[in-house]
Amino acid sequence: MKIVTLAVAAERLGWDFSYETRLLAAGPIAGGVLDGDLVVVGTGDPSIDDWDGAAAKLFREWAEQLKTLGVHTIRGRIVGDDNAFDDDALGSGWQWDDLAASFATGVGALQFNENTAQVGLTPGAHAGDPAGVTVGPPGTSLAVRNLLKTSVPEEAPAIVIRRVPGSAALEIRGTIPAGSGRQIRNVSVDNPTLYFTNALRQALIAGGVNVRGGAVDIDDLTDPPSRDRCTLLVSHRSPPLSELAQTMMRLSQNLYAETLLKVLGSADGPGTAEAGKKVVVATLQEWGIGPTDVIVEDGSGLTRYDLATAEALAAILVHVDRDGRLRGPFEASLPVAGRDGTMALRMKYTAAEGNARLKSGSFSNARAYSGYVRTADGEPLVFSIIANNYGPSAEAVDSTIDAIIVQLASFRR
Repeated sequence: MKIVTLAVAAERLGWDFSYETRLLAAGPIAGGVLDGDLVVVGTGDPSIDDWDGAAAKLFREWAEQLKTLGVHTIRGRIVGDDNAFDDDALGSGWQWDDLAASFATGVGALQFNENTAQVGLTPGAHAGDPAGVTVGPPGTSLAVRNLLKTSVPEEAPAIVIRRVPGSAALEIRGTIPAGSGRQIRNVSVDNPTLYFTNALRQALIAGGVNVRGGAVDIDDLTDPPSRDRCTLLVSHRSPPLSELAQTMMRLSQNLYAETLLKVLGSADGPGTAEAGKKVVVATLQEWGIGPTDVIVEDGSGLTRYDLATAEALAAILVHVDRDGRLRGPFEASLPVAGRDGTMALRMKYTAAEGNARLKSGSFSNARAYSGYVRTADGEPLVFSIIANNYGPSAEAVDSTIDAIIVQLASFRR
């Protein structure tokens, strides 16, 4: 489904598309004081994250820009305006027991750390002791109910993390063996907007801007500040779609795909997945692919309601390859067999290594691999291989698909 979403986004938005995040002053500025709220308006940028320190650098730059503009104190709050999208954060048909996981985090117009937090789990000294739990970074708003116990050293860890949709309560239960050391689990946050504004507020204070009010989600305010009466202070643009596509495809990043789907559905108001799906279906029909060939229910492929034929996926790849506007960045975004992304360890030391560019997709009892490969004669081929409802192990299915792709790479007329 990421192949579908990215191809349509490239067609409709263009490779130069980028997300804008703005800082607005909701009040006058005098004597170094903003007498009102600072409103941060998002359009869905999924790339503002601090796992590598990039967001901290960006927020420091914003603090310096604010001080240059004469804002050393913010008398009001940091208000997160996420109204570029609707509030239906989750995809159609996503499984409830996935929703605490980082790969199933909800979509918002303001997003930080890919809407993911980290839970640290440390066993106690002896079997039966409570395990230690930490959640970071600060500002996640997650409330932990820790039911995790320490087990004997010989046992395998059995850790279950769940969060009810619409709740910040994270329940952790199961066992972690004594002496196993600290383990890390990535989890989804409940309110991406509040996560963003908390992080921004802390960073501005660290950068020398005195913020007197708290961090809030605009949806929680009875009298929210109006954009029309605000003054633009800072505008930030994300990298272009051509760069964001590499993260989305090489790491199979669901959040990036779901965000694009809402952007596609934002032409006539707040972006919705429903409107985005209509744009995808209409675009595919323009390419000669009917609505029964690709049934679209989300942007990433996380839902089991998505259905696509191998022929339709191959047709999309052919269309992209034959369109000079779409081809270059799209094909560059695909993982390369034996080299990078989700394909880094696959098909190494074969004719497909460094040759096949492909997107994989999988959940239990379904695997799909589609992409491009050149034969031993240099002939370009498109392929799409899907396995559903299989009896053998997933490893056996993967190795069989790998063998087919290697055969294509070795083929001679």
